[in-house]
Amino acid sequence: MSAERAAEFLALHEGSGFVLPNVWDAGSARLLAQVGFPAVATTSAGIAWSYGVPDGGAMPFDTMLERVGEIVRTAGVPVSADLESGYGDPGRTVAAAAQVGAVGGNLEDAAAGELFEVDRAADNVAAARAAAPRGSFVLNARTDAFFVPFAGDRFAETVARAQRYVDAGADCIFVPGVNDADTIRRLAAEIPAPLNVVAGLTSNRIDAPALFSLGVTRVSVGGSIARAAFSAVDAAGRELLERGTLGFLDGALSYGDLQHRFG
Repeated sequence: MSAERAAEFLALHEGSGFVLPNVWDAGSARLLAQVGFPAVATTSAGIAWSYGVPDGGAMPFDTMLERVGEIVRTAGVPVSADLESGYGDPGRTVAAAAQVGAVGGNLEDAAAGELFEVDRAADNVAAARAAAPRGSFVLNARTDAFFVPFAGDRFAETVARAQRYVDAGADCIFVPGVNDADTIRRLAAEIPAPLNVVAGLTSNRIDAPALFSLGVTRVSVGGSIARAAFSAVDAAGRELLERGTLGFLDGALSYGDLQHRFG
């Protein structure tokens, strides 16, 4: 089944563009698959928040992997995992994600707000590729030149890193933090692989159809859906505490609806 799921997921990258929503638990994965998304991805931020801790490496790898496995078993569609910067061993991490059924994963080239030296980052991509052969796992190499402090030419650095990562075995290149339409168009033209851009960040509210028109193949949303869900919980709690009213239920799915969806 994993091989079939991997083929399904890889084929999405060969079309005119698709939206890949990011989930944080089995319930959110199942709901979004039922909505009609052909694949889902995990969000390290959403998973961390669901455990009550901040994003950015606070989650132990084994705990994150357990959650990825739960999502895979429930979603019923291909699942790509947010593997951050590889948890210290990109090859082991990708192999473990594939073992629990993920058919793709993001691998970052930065940690603690700093870019890795490009040779190290390319070696990480190569190690990940060796752990999961092409066709069995869609490797999405993320470069953070637009996302972390960087004194040089962000565009040139991104394109150069993308080329190195494609040469090392990446199937797709992920560039978060870029929010200018012309820059996105130029990146899509220069990067020799499908381009993934994250929509829904405070700095990027360009919607998916517009991103597709710029040449983007894959649009993900990071922790945006999780933020919306946690915002609803926060608003409901404040309403109950401050006024005791139930306006937060307006438009909510009913108990019966959710029982049916999860039945």
